[in-house]
Amino acid sequence: MRNVAYLVAIVVALAVGSHFAFQLSVTGQPLVLLWVCVPTLVIAVIGAVRAHRDGDLYRRSTFDEKGGSGSGWLNVRSGDFTRGFFAAALLFGGAWAFNRLVATPASGRDSWLARLYLQLGDPTALRAHVPYVIGAIIIMAVAEELVWRGLVTSLLEERVGSRRAWVWAAVLYAVAHAPTIWALRDPVAGPNPVLPLAALVCGLVWGFMARRFERLLPSIFAHVLFDWTVLMMFRLWGPSI
Repeated sequence: MRNVAYLVAIVVALAVGSHFAFQLSVTGQPLVLLWVCVPTLVIAVIGAVRAHRDGDLYRRSTFDEKGGSGSGWLNVRSGDFTRGFFAAALLFGGAWAFNRLVATPASGRDSWLARLYLQLGDPTALRAHVPYVIGAIIIMAVAEELVWRGLVTSLLEERVGSRRAWVWAAVLYAVAHAPTIWALRDPVAGPNPVLPLAALVCGLVWGFMARRFERLLPSIFAHVLFDWTVLMMFRLWGPSI
């Protein structure tokens, strides 16, 4: 039951952060970043310490036939960036299809995306601070992977086994974003499911990668590249940066 309590605490803490980060009253303010980042970073540090204690964070061993040095969370193998790139491309294709088929101007549901992008800040300000944006994306991607594909998945493995843990981790990842359904709701389009849906789909892809490759670097690369693409390069609403 201790693991269940840890999981509940993690989901609740990050759900509270999501609730306050996406309130209309803090649109475009630094508080958005603080509410999202601080709880995630704290839990990521706890997860990293726990993994280091258990020998899972980075495993020092002789190089194997796959060109890597063990299967710790942060071990590196050749091809990790390429795997991340193709996963990010796949996810962006899904996001683009959602934009074109579901969140269309004709349906009025494009306001879901508009509300989300407006919450993240003025594109002009993001363009003027690109190095800081890149740093924030990398830090948050690493932290989220340590939390969800690392700590949460390992806690779930002790309860449901490794075959199902990554799926349940993706579900909890979506649940932690559930408060944004109402925080980002639109008067016309109604409750906004974009972030929980994205968290579920991305969580399944990144969770599968973590299980398949037995480490987090491929999913970290995919996470960084996907976030950079939808936030800066090919935004799904408004001008790209």
